[in-house]
Amino acid sequence: MNPERARLLRDQERGLHRPHPLAPQAGTRKHREIHFFRLKPEQVTDAMALLSTLPGLEVAPGTEPNGVSVWYEIADYSMEGLETLLIDRGFHLETTLYYKLIRALVYFTEETQRRNLGQPERLLKKSHDVYSKAWEHHPHGDHDDTPPELREYK
Repeated sequence: MNPERARLLRDQERGLHRPHPLAPQAGTRKHREIHFFRLKPEQVTDAMALLSTLPGLEVAPGTEPNGVSVWYEIADYSMEGLETLLIDRGFHLETTLYYKLIRALVYFTEETQRRNLGQPERLLKKSHDVYSKAWEHHPHGDHDDTPPELREYK
């Protein structure tokens, strides 16, 4: 049995779903993986101890030796907030271009989702009515001013 298979079985037993951290995740519950600088492996256990003290945040070893997996509700936490906390406490995150791009993408998507959760739901029927009324009052080629009795039918 390889380590990935063991993690999968462990997570199934605990009821934790471990999708790939970069895969689209519907809903408000997120699974992310925080990667630390490879030359400081002792950071992982210290970070797990720190993050496990936060309420509503589930922490587990990552899929890679220098990573930590976290599960959280988007309304309570964001990856940017968690990583800022870790950096403020002296942890060094992975700084390769790949991880910088991934972080930027995740920060953007989570911020957009948090902003959208705060907006009232749009009523699509109402917006359709607005456009329909505007179309009726707008002069266009589909309108014929000739009275129906004077129109020639063939």
